[in-house]
Amino acid sequence: MADKKTDEEEVIEKKSGGSMVLIIVIVLLVLLLVGGGLVAYFLLSGSDGNAVDATAQPTKSKTVKRTGKRSTDYLTVGPMYPMNQFIVNLLSENGSRFLKTTINLELDKPELSAELDKKKPLIRDIIIRVLSSKTFEEVSTMKGKSRLKDEIVSKINDVLADGQIKNIFFTDFVVQ
Repeated sequence: MADKKTDEEEVIEKKSGGSMVLIIVIVLLVLLLVGGGLVAYFLLSGSDGNAVDATAQPTKSKTVKRTGKRSTDYLTVGPMYPMNQFIVNLLSENGSRFLKTTINLELDKPELSAELDKKKPLIRDIIIRVLSSKTFEEVSTMKGKSRLKDEIVSKINDVLADGQIKNIFFTDFVVQ
């Protein structure tokens, strides 16, 4: 009889031990899923390119407000900085499409033109790279041109220290 009770006690202990392992596995899986969800959230929410490195030291004492959006205030247009004409091949399978455009940059303050004069080759390179990475379909619609402006403004503002570009205006835009 004593042997029978010990067998029953062993079965109860095995069942409770198996239940404990199952609970631990379930808790670990839940923690893993929650952790993965948090990591995915932070990675996807910070992918807009406007993330700021907390360890970066500012090079100037004054801070410049950086916005990724173009200005839509057309009643008070800022000073303009004209760029020379751009002629680039558009991205296509046969390479037969090209874009000819002239761009004026709207500045947030007149002092920025001195920095643009110094960085003109860099600014032209940025614009050429952005324009040549587009297809005919991307630049042929109004929405595509608006996205193109947003991208150019954002990339140029990333390299400026004394101010920012508020908007750009296409004064000539021919696609063939």
